[in-house]
Amino acid sequence: MAPARSIAVLAACLLLAGCGSRTPGDEEQVRDVLATFVRAVEGRDYQRLCDDVFAPDLLEGVESIGLPCEVALRNSLGEVREPRLTVGAVDVRGDDASAQVRTSAQGQEPSSDTVRLERVDGRWKVSSLADPESATPTPTP
Repeated sequence: MAPARSIAVLAACLLLAGCGSRTPGDEEQVRDVLATFVRAVEGRDYQRLCDDVFAPDLLEGVESIGLPCEVALRNSLGEVREPRLTVGAVDVRGDDASAQVRTSAQGQEPSSDTVRLERVDGRWKVSSLADPESATPTPTP
């Protein structure tokens, strides 16, 4: 999926929405980043999404359409109302993670998706939306 399309799909789905080394609290940090995503969209804080939530590769995809990240997000997310996100299973594998999410927003169909995250400079950031068919959820305790 093209990077620009990936961010559009991620935004739409999020708003519609243990192997390897693992440090304590990774799962909670992943959940916190996803909660920050929803709060930022709800509060129209696009700068926070660009600075704190999206991984560098995802930012490149957003900006590849020729607009700064904040402008691109304002154009695509400006009409979203009452975003909701429920995080299910989180799977952390080294510096990569995935989270099963259920998302909805006012006037939009709910969606179930897999969000991919990566650790960037010690912080978790959203890197992409994975194909739900390829997801292998890990049961939560």
